[in-house]
Amino acid sequence: MSNQDNSNQQNQRNSRFRVLLLGLSGILFLSAILGVSLGPVSIPVNTVWSVVAYKIGFIPAGNWSAGVENIVWLIRLPRVLLAVIVGGGLAVVGVTLQALVRNPLADPYVLGISSGASVGAVLAIGFGVLASFGTLGISFAAFIGAVIAFVVVYTLANLGKRITPESLILAGIGVGYICTGTTSFITLTSSKRQLAGQVLAWTLGSLARASWFDLSLPSLTLLIITAYLILQARSLNALILGDETASVLGINVDVFRRKVFMLVAFITGVMVAVSGSIGFIGLMVPHMVRFVVGSDHRKVLPLSLLVGSIFLVWADVIARGFHSTIDNPIELPVGVVTSILGGPFFLWLMWKTRLKRRIENL
Repeated sequence: MSNQDNSNQQNQRNSRFRVLLLGLSGILFLSAILGVSLGPVSIPVNTVWSVVAYKIGFIPAGNWSAGVENIVWLIRLPRVLLAVIVGGGLAVVGVTLQALVRNPLADPYVLGISSGASVGAVLAIGFGVLASFGTLGISFAAFIGAVIAFVVVYTLANLGKRITPESLILAGIGVGYICTGTTSFITLTSSKRQLAGQVLAWTLGSLARASWFDLSLPSLTLLIITAYLILQARSLNALILGDETASVLGINVDVFRRKVFMLVAFITGVMVAVSGSIGFIGLMVPHMVRFVVGSDHRKVLPLSLLVGSIFLVWADVIARGFHSTIDNPIELPVGVVTSILGGPFFLWLMWKTRLKRRIENL
């Protein structure tokens, strides 16, 4: 194949990436608008636009009620924006983890990282440690819990001197159960009665408590860490090829892996602090994106962020829709929806991974 042909193919791939990036950005924008509009009380899209424009200061007040204004501005818009941030963040974490451990089954939920972060957050609230610092303190506690959980998982998986997908998943499930038991114990022994509701929200994953105050730290964390990871995309690409190849290309593998993992643990802790443990987004989304654009992290990372955001916005719409159609005073947590969708995908992916390994060993 000539250099001209290679250049044409590269230009076509780049054009396709730009189209996908713009298209997904548009879909995310429309999804966010519809996410604010839909719910137990449906609000017309033009009213949503008008309320937002009024609150920003672009137009004078309209003839909508104070209740509609509060629903749009104080309840649904922060919730949808939090879904955008958390969904994108978890997808970015999934992409990065799968590159760090070279395992297609890696995910902050499956590997017990989200559960570890939940333990840290619950400890901070249950015993008042760092809780006085608000979201920042709880996020830091969740970050510490996420780091400890992953170190334990990685150590257990490496006991056989060789990490396999099965050993990593089993270690993650085991640590996840321990963390879940720990959060339950803290809840039952705590004198704070409101802790039970918060722990339930963290365990199942919920965006119902979203507020404008909750958006600043997660959004800033997502922007900074994602930008850094995109700048390090070539190093992540090299890491997938193996540690030896990455070293030949001039990457200090141990230092790079530790540094990136700390960033991944921090962003996981921040997301868990505001939304709880929402599973399988970091598992499903990267595979969906790679199927379309390949494994180049310069493309996979930004597209996964957009797809993860879209996915969680609509998962939350489904959760709210269930609440509005079933005679039940308790809202369905969004983590239940993602687990129902992600569980079968995880089983299929695990079967596919084992089948591939058997074929390679023939």
